[in-house]
Amino acid sequence: VKGEGSDFVIQAPSPLTRKIKFMRDAKFNQTKFSIFAVRVSARNTKNAEKSKKRKQMLEALSLNFMQNALLAGILVSIACGVIGTLTVINRMVFIAGGIAHGAYGGLGIAFFFSLEPLLGASLFSLFLALLIATITLKDKSKMDSVIGALWAFGMAFGIILTDLAPGYNVDLMSYLFGSILAVPQGDLVFMAIANCVILASVALFYRQFEALSFDAEFARLRGVRTTLLYYALTCMMALSVVMTIRAVGLILVIALLTIPPYIAGAISSRLGTMMLNAALISAAFCVSGLWLSFEANLTSGASIILIASVCFFIFTAVKRR
Repeated sequence: VKGEGSDFVIQAPSPLTRKIKFMRDAKFNQTKFSIFAVRVSARNTKNAEKSKKRKQMLEALSLNFMQNALLAGILVSIACGVIGTLTVINRMVFIAGGIAHGAYGGLGIAFFFSLEPLLGASLFSLFLALLIATITLKDKSKMDSVIGALWAFGMAFGIILTDLAPGYNVDLMSYLFGSILAVPQGDLVFMAIANCVILASVALFYRQFEALSFDAEFARLRGVRTTLLYYALTCMMALSVVMTIRAVGLILVIALLTIPPYIAGAISSRLGTMMLNAALISAAFCVSGLWLSFEANLTSGASIILIASVCFFIFTAVKRR
């Protein structure tokens, strides 16, 4: 077609050109549709997997052992939040470590005499707590050596008694690294009673424990029985350690006693608030650790401590900035 008064000519595309263009557009549209279909299919598959995992999680939560594990994690978190805070403030972490590892002697006694493991561990831990408190009150310069000796003695004594126990078929790994998914109903009752004792004691003598934690000398001059409180604190620490052994094991117990209070101390201005925040943080670690162990098929106690440790390092790095 020649335009009037112009020097150019517009030619209509040939049938072959139109056919090629049509085929090219059709192929492009087909490719776009294929990509869209693949994306939709991948999205549907991903949603189906999420729905399947959600369904599996709900089914797991309906199981008795999982409910016991969650309840045990909450009970342990309460004790670790309250006693862990007092342990960190009073700088008694090494004492808690000595009691935790020395408690293995109580497990050996329980296996040897066919007693309940938590009963043997509780009685032996209370004995160690009273012994350590008596020695460290008289001469704190010997504290490290005494705790180190009791630490080693408890482990060695427990291992020997376990070897000598008749009909030995005990899974020691569940006590070394915890087995929160295998917590029986009787242990939950023990944890609940121990929590009641700890909470009642701290609530009744909150002001005295607060004075002991921040200025023991001033508290003694004001008439506070700091020696009796020190004994009571070490005994409650022993009960908390025995509770926590069932969840994360005696090797990892120190982490759950110290990491939540450390994080809570940076965001709290009062002792009571620090205890509450530490208990909530510890509960979050236990629940998230259980979820990780369920999703990745990992050991529950190690998963709880792994999440707590990662959060500790992240919090420390952010705090320094």
